[in-house]
Amino acid sequence: MNVFGKNYRVAVFGESHGPEVGVLIDGVPPGILLSEADFMEDIARRKSGATGTTKRREPDEPVIKSGVYRNYTSGSPLCIVFMNRDARPQEYLPYDEIDSAGKMPFRPGTADYTGDVKYKGFQDPRGGGHFSGRLTLPLVAAGVVAKKILARKYNSLIIKAYLSQVGGIPVIKDRPLPEKVNAILRQSVDKGDSLGAVISCEVNGLPAGLGNPFFDSLESLLSHAVFAIPGIKGITFGLGFDETLLTGSQNPHIGGIAGGISNGDQVSFQIAVKPTPTVGSRGRHDACFALRVPVVAEAVTAIVLADLSMTPA
Repeated sequence: MNVFGKNYRVAVFGESHGPEVGVLIDGVPPGILLSEADFMEDIARRKSGATGTTKRREPDEPVIKSGVYRNYTSGSPLCIVFMNRDARPQEYLPYDEIDSAGKMPFRPGTADYTGDVKYKGFQDPRGGGHFSGRLTLPLVAAGVVAKKILARKYNSLIIKAYLSQVGGIPVIKDRPLPEKVNAILRQSVDKGDSLGAVISCEVNGLPAGLGNPFFDSLESLLSHAVFAIPGIKGITFGLGFDETLLTGSQNPHIGGIAGGISNGDQVSFQIAVKPTPTVGSRGRHDACFALRVPVVAEAVTAIVLADLSMTPA
């Protein structure tokens, strides 16, 4: 089922070049001040426009369809939609390449083939359809609401994600991208190629006690949610694989999690984002989708923490 969470339940819907994408959230507490304007800051961080991002230009204006009354959440399911106004489905219908069975060629490295098998050929393949990075927009919206829920309970909680490596080149937190990174991004765009990246995420101000061993450990739930982001290929916590190079005496509890439960220290993890696979194919694509992913990583982290914070003791 396309639903995540037990208490804060999130379902995304829509396709990249369909009429709209959106999110349905159940379990939102009543009485949270919420309007469309609250979403714009995080949505702006996900927008394209920088070198290496898609030329698709969407206004990404949220419309709250249900769950808010007189500017406060009502406690009923919250539905938020975004119209696809710059969709160009014709770019994904290469009629000269359609075979005798009426199928378009599968693009290597994408979900074209697996989606075709899973949904027996009935899925919308344009721009990845439901598998597209376009679906990270409703995830960001769900993250905004989750952050509001968390702020009511943990007033010092801060979730911060940032690029730490692009194309193998280190990036310093809170600094502009190095010129070397901008140069390889421009080269990738000129060549029609793409780059991968590493994103780091830090959570500060999280109290001890969140997470449930064994199958709902904090690492398990964060990993589950992070892998809902298209293009994620790996996640590590604390020092990750580098911890294997240390001895036990050199390695205290690193990463803010012990026994699958937050220990009150900073929770830190890193995620690997693969290069966009649609190299040289039709349509508009990001040469480095990871440039737009930090805010999405924050969103899914907030979703997990909000869900855990609402778990009955």
